[in-house]
Amino acid sequence: MKKYVVAILGARSAVGQCMYDIVKQRNFPVKELRLISPSGAKGEMNGLPLLALNEDVFKGVDIVLSSPGAEISKIWSPVAAKAGAVVIDNTSQFRMDKDVPLVVPEVNPEDVKWHKGIIANPNCSTIQMVVALKPLHDYAKIKRVVVSTYQAISGAGSEAIDEMKHQVKGDMTVKKLAYQILHNLIPQIDVFQENCYTKEEMKMVHETCKIMHDDGIKVTATCIRVPVFNSHSESVNIETEKKLTRAKAIELLSKAPGVKVVDDPLNKIYPMPILADGKDETFVGRIREDESIANGLNLWVVSDNLRKGAALNAVQIAEKLVEYQMI
Repeated sequence: MKKYVVAILGARSAVGQCMYDIVKQRNFPVKELRLISPSGAKGEMNGLPLLALNEDVFKGVDIVLSSPGAEISKIWSPVAAKAGAVVIDNTSQFRMDKDVPLVVPEVNPEDVKWHKGIIANPNCSTIQMVVALKPLHDYAKIKRVVVSTYQAISGAGSEAIDEMKHQVKGDMTVKKLAYQILHNLIPQIDVFQENCYTKEEMKMVHETCKIMHDDGIKVTATCIRVPVFNSHSESVNIETEKKLTRAKAIELLSKAPGVKVVDDPLNKIYPMPILADGKDETFVGRIREDESIANGLNLWVVSDNLRKGAALNAVQIAEKLVEYQMI
């Protein structure tokens, strides 16, 4: 099997560390692994040296798994692509660029074939939602989605994780987040736009249509930060053109790639963040028909946001590049 030179840009971030773990766990065919620190931090990580970010570091690299922040990616992803690498970028920088594929391998894997050096990894909340929606859309055509997210603190980065750990121990200092998160919910993720939606909410609106190749899907979102360390949860209500029963939805989701149905409400069995933590699947439960409209369905969708919502999805994209012999 051919092996590849892989670089992780932003290796010390929570997502970067998860990328490293998943590359190892999935036995990706690595010839050489380079860990790059965009801040210029020195030292080592997992026995490998941390490399400074410069043009030379991308020489000979086949794949860059990138999670350094949007501003750094804006500058350095094109540099890496020009050097001959395929950049799989986990930031928001290129997601809505018409020349950049936005890919979830269970949903639109073929889109990797038209990349021009950069492939975008979607927003974590969008990823788990479209993994669950894809089989339902293929069968019944989704017209509208109303989603409320309950997003774990790990989605705000390592500093936010540390902040909540300190709050658990009694130090209520607030630095990273707008408010204390312990014993609280914050109904804001990212900055507010002119329409009073946050940037995070509008990401879900626009990214869903691009990934699903259907601008006719209407999406409205409310994104909430919750005091859970890891794994995002979503309450998803969909309206479809064709009637979709609970039984049919369970049948479709049970066969869908990347989905695990956990739905036995009478025995208190349903997806929870503690169940999804450290797992690769997107868990779906609380499946029930919306009795307020003719063709409506409610879902509860939970996934590990650092894994499927970021690092795993990026590695799966790299695996598709190998499968399609594009690198």
